[in-house]
Amino acid sequence: MESPTYELIDNVAEKRYEFHVDGQVPIVEYIRAGKKIFLTHTEVPVALKGRGIASALVRQVLADIERQDLTLIPLCPFVAGYIKRHPEWRKLVLKGINID
Repeated sequence: MESPTYELIDNVAEKRYEFHVDGQVPIVEYIRAGKKIFLTHTEVPVALKGRGIASALVRQVLADIERQDLTLIPLCPFVAGYIKRHPEWRKLVLKGINID
């Protein structure tokens, strides 16, 4: 199945990354602290579940974190699970944090 492609929005005022899909807003919430970013929660509206949107959102968020040269602390279980399934993103994770 091909992954969906949506425009990533960094909603700084709400401290979350967003997609706008069919009038719905899937999100990844975050906390920034200097060069560290904590991803705290991923949520996809029920109407959009099962379409690969959460994975597409996390993939674009990780790419943005890499682009900004930030260090990631994945507190959200979905994000941690995504990184476990896609170990190429472990390079962003703060040293000493175990995702396994």
